[in-house]
Amino acid sequence: MKHRAPTTEPEDSAFDLRARAELALAFDATDAPPHLYRKAQPLLARRGFQRAMLGLLLVGSGSGAVLAMRPPELVRGAIEHEYFERTLRGTFMDPAPLLQHLGLGGKQVVPGFPQLMRPCDIDGHLVYHLTTFFEKGGMVTVFAFDKAVALNEGGGWWGDVHWRVITSRDGKPLVLVAQKKQALAVAQNQFGTTGDALTSPSTPTPAPTPKETR
Repeated sequence: MKHRAPTTEPEDSAFDLRARAELALAFDATDAPPHLYRKAQPLLARRGFQRAMLGLLLVGSGSGAVLAMRPPELVRGAIEHEYFERTLRGTFMDPAPLLQHLGLGGKQVVPGFPQLMRPCDIDGHLVYHLTTFFEKGGMVTVFAFDKAVALNEGGGWWGDVHWRVITSRDGKPLVLVAQKKQALAVAQNQFGTTGDALTSPSTPTPAPTPKETR
């Protein structure tokens, strides 16, 4: 039988045993059990409450940013419609009424290289759908509405595409959808109020009179 060597360490007191038991518990070192504090911690001073509030602030700010960039419901419907008809090609209506609703009633030719022309339905609205290709911009889809709708000008990125709401030359909103942002710029120049064709012919300026030379 082996005997343990005598030790000079004092035996654990009741305080030591309790402190060791408390330290063995699984809790965050920065947030000890309340009964260890002489005075109860204020709610705002507790780390758990602080972390919960920080998480709520982050979630709220993230949700606010998403909602701020979210396009109007009618634009989201147009983006979804464009996605499902992206590979569809053909001419399913005469160019004249399409040009009229695009605000280009005075033109005879659809801008770009038309890939798809058809009437369609988006969220209960009769819409005229034009997909055309611009050599210096790329493919773009333009939606013109048969009746007046409330859409403010704006744009952004949603559903892996760029979108933009512009005002046509007859004052109606048009929705542009494209995978390339440059295509939107070219389309806006063709269909929007800033188009080159919108500018009225200027009055010819008389040639300046040559100054006398002395």
